[in-house]
Amino acid sequence: MSQPKPQFNAAKNAIHAQQAAQRKARRFALQGLYEWQMTQNHAHEIEARTRADNAMHKVDLRYYHSLLAGIVQDAEAIDELLIPLLDREFAALNGVEQAILRIGAFELRDRLEIPYKVVIDEAIELAKHFGATDSHKYINGVLDRLSKSLRAVEQGLAPLDADDDLDGDLDDDPEKATGADAE
Repeated sequence: MSQPKPQFNAAKNAIHAQQAAQRKARRFALQGLYEWQMTQNHAHEIEARTRADNAMHKVDLRYYHSLLAGIVQDAEAIDELLIPLLDREFAALNGVEQAILRIGAFELRDRLEIPYKVVIDEAIELAKHFGATDSHKYINGVLDRLSKSLRAVEQGLAPLDADDDLDGDLDDDPEKATGADAE
C-alpha cells in the first residue's frame, strides 16, 4: 500500500515563510538594539549598515524597520512598562536581556495581530540563542506578567486598572495581602 502524497498548501507555506522572515527580523533587530544600547548610534545608521553587511533577502525588512525604529523612538515608554515588573534595576540587566524585553514589550503593546503567546515564545527563543544560560526563564516571567496587563482581554482576564499590582507582590499593600478590610 502506498502512502498518500503530501498536499501542497500554498497558503500554509506562505504563512510559514512570513513567520520565518519575521523571526529573522527579530534577530537582526535584537542585534541592532544591542548596538544602539551600547553606542547610541542612530537607528537609521544601524539599519543601513545591517542591510549593507548582511544577506537580508529572507528577512521581513518592514518588520525589522518597525521594530528597530519603533523601539528606539519609544524606548522610554517601553522601559516604563517593564520597570515595575523587574526584580532589579533595568540598567542591571545585561544588554541582550534589555533588548529582548524591549522587543517583547513593543510587540505586546503595538503588534496586536501577533498572539501574545507567540510574542513570548519568540522572546524566549531569542534569549535561548543570544542570552545567558537561564535568561529565557526571566524573560518569560517578565513578559508573561506584562501580557496580563497589555493583553488581558486576549487571555480572557479582566483588564487591569492602573492601580492593580503588576509585579504580583501584594506585600506592598497589607490590605490586599491579608484581605482585611480597612477600618
